[in-house]
Amino acid sequence: MEQNESTARRPTGPELCREFPGQTRYPGTSPDATLWYIRDVKNSPAVIITARGIERISSGHLWIYRADVAEASGAAPGDVVRVVDRKRHFWGQALYSDKSQIALRLLTRESRPFDRAFLTERILAAAAFRSQVVEGARAYRLLAAEGDLLPSLIVDRYAECFVMQTLSQGMERLKPDVVEILREHFAPVSILERNDAAVRALEGLPERVGILAGQDVNEVIVEEAGIRFRYDLKGGQKTGGFLDQRENRAAAKNYARGRLLDCFTYTGAFAVTLAQQCESVLAVDISADALKLARRNQELNGISNIEWRETNCFDLLKAADQEGQRFDMVILDPPAFARQKSSREPALRGYKELNLRALKILNPGGYLLTCSCSFHVSEADLLAAVASAALDAHRTVTVVERRTQSRDHPILLTVPETHYLKCLILRVL
Repeated sequence: MEQNESTARRPTGPELCREFPGQTRYPGTSPDATLWYIRDVKNSPAVIITARGIERISSGHLWIYRADVAEASGAAPGDVVRVVDRKRHFWGQALYSDKSQIALRLLTRESRPFDRAFLTERILAAAAFRSQVVEGARAYRLLAAEGDLLPSLIVDRYAECFVMQTLSQGMERLKPDVVEILREHFAPVSILERNDAAVRALEGLPERVGILAGQDVNEVIVEEAGIRFRYDLKGGQKTGGFLDQRENRAAAKNYARGRLLDCFTYTGAFAVTLAQQCESVLAVDISADALKLARRNQELNGISNIEWRETNCFDLLKAADQEGQRFDMVILDPPAFARQKSSREPALRGYKELNLRALKILNPGGYLLTCSCSFHVSEADLLAAVASAALDAHRTVTVVERRTQSRDHPILLTVPETHYLKCLILRVL
C-alpha cells in the first residue's frame, strides 16, 4: 500500500448518532470501528464514583478502581464517560471498562468535548515534547500512555514504522482514529499493532498482531548513537525492543572499558553499544532466539570482540566467581522479578543475590550497571538490596549515577506506576 492511500473514506463532518444521543460519529463509519465523539458532555454517559474515587482524582491519579465506582449502569464498554459524584458534581471524563479492575482511566478534568480535535491535540503535544528530548534518535516512544495523558495507548517509533498498543476497551475503540491521526500528521510507512500483551485479557480483549495501515513490515534497521540495530516488530519483546534503556546505554559508554559482562543481553543492545570501548565482551541470555538476533546486530556493525553464551545468568555469575574470572564492567538488566505486589519480597532476594554475584567478580575500580523494571520494587528498595549485597561481598561501593527510563517514557509525578525502571551505575573501590 502506498503511503498516501487511505483505508477508509476521510470524514467530511459529524452526523447525529440516533443510538447514543449526545454523541456523534463520522459518516461512513460504524460504532465498532471508530470513536463515538462526545458532542455534548452533559448528555454523555455518566459514571458515579465514591468518596475514595474522588480522593484518587484529587491526588492526581488517573485510575479509578471498580471498588470505587458506585453506579455505571448507563455506560457501555469503552465509552468516554462523565465522572461524577453522588451529587452529580463533575470530576472529569474517562475511558470506561466493564471488565478491568481499573474501571476508569481519566482523560481530562475539563468539560470540553473529548473529540477528534482534543485527541489530536494530545498526540501532537506528546510529539512536540519528543522533539526536545530524543536528541536525533530514530527509535523512541512517541506516545507513552498515562505519561502523555493518553491512558493505555502506546506508540513506539522505529524510523518510519510505528508500533501501537491499545491496552483498554476505551483505547481499542479509539484505535482507528489514532491510526488516522498518525497517518495524517506523521505519514509513517507502516503502522503495526502489537496487541499481544497479556494485560488485554483483563479488559476482555483478544490478542492481535498485524498491520493497521501501510506496508507489512516485519523487521527494521534503526541507528542509535552510531550503532545499527535490527528490530523484530512482530515477534520481539514489547514492541520490538527496549527503548526505555536508550539513554542508559549512552550513559554506560562513559564507563565501559576492559572486559565487559552483559547479563540478560536479549538482542545485545548494551553489548553491541559498548563493545568498541572494551577489549572483550561476554554477553549472556537464556533465549536462543534472542541471541540469534544479537549475533545479527553484531555482524551488522562489523564487531568481532563479543562472545555470546546461551545460559542462565545466575548460574554463569556463580561459575565465574568460582573460576576466579574478573571483569571491569558488569551489566545487569533482568526481566521484572515482581510483576505483582505479592512478589516483592522474593524479588528483593533475587535482586540481592544477582548483585552479590556481580559485585564479587568486579575488579577494583570496576563498574556495575544494575537495573530493575519492577514497579513494585522502588529505587530505595533496589539501593538497599545492592547495599546488603555489597556488605556480604565485602566490597566498598559508591553510587556514580542514579537513573531511570529514557525521557521519552515520561514519569507522571502523581502516578507512581509510570516510574517503573530504576538504573544504578555503581563503582567498586
